[in-house]
Amino acid sequence: MRKKIHFIFIFIFSCFQLTAQQKLSSEATVSVVTCGPGTDLYSAFGHSAFRVYDPLLKLDKIYNYGTFDFNKPNFYLNFAKGKLIYQLSTTRYGYFLQQFNYENRWVKTQELDLNEADVQAVYDFLENNAKPENMSYQYDFFYDNCSTKIEEVIKTVLKDKVTFNNNHITEKKSHRDLIADYTAEEFKWGKFGIDLALGSVIDRPATAAEFKFLPDYIYLGFNNATINVDGKNIPLVKADNTVLNEVKQPQPFSVFQPFIAFLLISFFFIFKTYQDYTAKKRTKWVDFSLYFITGTIGVVVLLLWFATSHTATYENLNFLWAFAPNLVVSFFMFKEVLPKWLANYTKLLLFLLVVQAVLWMLKIQVFNISIIPILVMLFIRYSFLILKQK
Repeated sequence: MRKKIHFIFIFIFSCFQLTAQQKLSSEATVSVVTCGPGTDLYSAFGHSAFRVYDPLLKLDKIYNYGTFDFNKPNFYLNFAKGKLIYQLSTTRYGYFLQQFNYENRWVKTQELDLNEADVQAVYDFLENNAKPENMSYQYDFFYDNCSTKIEEVIKTVLKDKVTFNNNHITEKKSHRDLIADYTAEEFKWGKFGIDLALGSVIDRPATAAEFKFLPDYIYLGFNNATINVDGKNIPLVKADNTVLNEVKQPQPFSVFQPFIAFLLISFFFIFKTYQDYTAKKRTKWVDFSLYFITGTIGVVVLLLWFATSHTATYENLNFLWAFAPNLVVSFFMFKEVLPKWLANYTKLLLFLLVVQAVLWMLKIQVFNISIIPILVMLFIRYSFLILKQK
């Protein structure tokens, strides 16, 4: 009996102690942490997190909304379907800095000018959000990610006390433009894949608030935000510090770039077309390859548009050159005598290429410049096939 009473006493005391530990001291602070781009495509846009620091309690904790688990069941399938689950994870600030120092990425902190009650409220919210039953959320690259969560948490906890002034954003950019700012130079293949997979919906002008899917704009947004204290609006950021600096590394020039690769491939197929034209013949495997590859890409484009939850893959006009029916038509290209209907079908393909060029000039959808050699090559080959069937 005494043992039971002793156990109950210890349990109650432990719970009380745990609750007591959750009460921060008057020295506690909340900071927004912004990290620079990494060397992998998934880290090319930077990172955002919260830091809660209490020197008296020796608490120094990072709250990271950018965590995902490759080992989760159906991870890649869910990623393809647009149903990727991210989590809020926590770690010690020192470990966090070690990781980013190892990756040679800069880190900045913005200490927020919050009173003791507000610091406690943000901490309590984050602690509750980090519980296993609350930690997961459905990720959206543009509208719900590690960056957008930062402003969302502050708005949720502090409500109307904080005002985010977006008047520092004066540029007119689309989501595609914003992505290009981080991928055009160092991630050319990644940019090509993004431009191929994402539709015309990301070519519409982004609002100032929509810039904030990028950590750099969250950083700027907090520097321009205010908090109401005793009826006066004062800057939300109390102190802005650079904790780690990036050591700039020279970027070696690579010949293996999308434009160069597709230019060489296109030259090869144009040369084969020239040979066919002068020899008055048709190389079957050339036509099969072009129709099969463009058809396969077209099927993927349509699946991303209609069969997934990715909102950014909607209205993808890449289907105009990567025409999905080509996948079926490709097998007719092995015939000695092509079906008569194929001439009209190929004229349709030519027309779609012209339509795409017009839509590109009107900026309805901005395509990756690396497909220009492909479009020229397809136009020449399709024209040859039409002449061949006359």
